[in-house]
Formats: sequence, structure tokens, C-alpha cells
Amino acid sequence: MTSTNGPSAAASARTGASVPALPDRNVLPDRVWTVPNALSVLRLLGVPLFLWLLLGPHADGWAVVVLMIAGATDWADGKLARALGQSSRLGALLDPAADRLYIVATLVAFVLRDVVPLWLVAVLVGRELVLGLALLVLRAHGYPPLQVHYLGKAATFILLYAFPLLLLADGNGPVATVAAPVAWALTVWGSALYVLAGALYVLQVAGLVRADRAAGTSP
Repeated sequence: MTSTNGPSAAASARTGASVPALPDRNVLPDRVWTVPNALSVLRLLGVPLFLWLLLGPHADGWAVVVLMIAGATDWADGKLARALGQSSRLGALLDPAADRLYIVATLVAFVLRDVVPLWLVAVLVGRELVLGLALLVLRAHGYPPLQVHYLGKAATFILLYAFPLLLLADGNGPVATVAAPVAWALTVWGSALYVLAGALYVLQVAGLVRADRAAGTSP
């Protein structure tokens, strides 16, 4: 189902990027009631629940369960979309939106609880701000959002599994001692891939803008 002529493919060709892209959302069917979409909505509904558990009653155990479910549904919705033939434009929008909302909300909550340092939040949230500006540039040049590639999905997957371990590591006892090195290894690895995926996205945007200017089509 991977598109070979969508904006993502064009960006890869013009920038020389070899990162494989997910299917072009612009050629996907307009489906709403699908199992993958239901999982994405479930993941979105888990964000306020997670924040309340973490910042309200400090029910860290239940907050970890919510994060683990979010990570599992993030993996499952893509698998089911391909297995059931239920890919859709709505799903292509909901899935990355839920991922980013979870990451930003989790980081903000972790800073308020002193689970992670402020610099880590600044780096990852800064990445989202840069991508927001890149999206504005794309729209100014008449392009839809570029497709999420597998590097970004891998980074998100790693972070969604690192966050529960960070919660477990935020304490005393043997569980925290064992969880801490694994949690921080995944956090550093996932954060590095997350920033790298953002940099590749910006390079794709820059390639499209340069190509437009060279062709004399820039507004």
C-alpha cells in the first residue's frame, strides 16, 4: 500500500533521503469506523487519565499501566491496519497526533514530578516546535504534511516504553535500581532517534522548498 508518488516520496527523491515512508495519507480511503482508529482514539483518551493519575493521586502503578497500554496500541493499530486492510486518512492523522500528545504530556508531567530533567523536555518539545514551523512552511508552498517515516515511529515506540520504566525508576528499592539504567538507556536512545527523525523531516521540507525555488514556483 506504500505510495510511490506522494509528497513523502517527492521529498525523499529531492533530498536524497533513503528513509522509507509510510503510505501517503492522500491516497488512503476516507474511513472512520475502523479498529485501528478506535485504538488511536483509546490512546488519546488515555492522555488525561494518565495525567490525572500521575499528578493527582500519584497512582504511579496505574499510570504505568496506562502508558504500557498506550505503547501496545501504538504498535497494534499499525499492524491491524495492514492486516485488516483498514488504513485510512483519519488513522494517518490520529496515530501521529496521539503519539506526539502522549510524549509532550508525559514529559510535562515528568518535569512537574521531577522525574526527568528540564533539558530533556526542552530538547523534545523544541523538536515539536521546529516541526510545527516546518509544517507552516509546507503549507505556504502548497504541500500537505509529509508522511511519518519508520525512524520516527521507532523513536516513539522506544520512548513510550522508556516512560513507564522512568516511573518505576523514580523511587527506592531493588525494582528502581534495576529499572533505572534500562529506563535511561531507552530514553537517551529514543530521544536521539526522535530528534534525528525530526531533522530528516526538516531536510525533506528544505529540499521541497529549494526545488520549488529552482523551478520558479515559489509563492
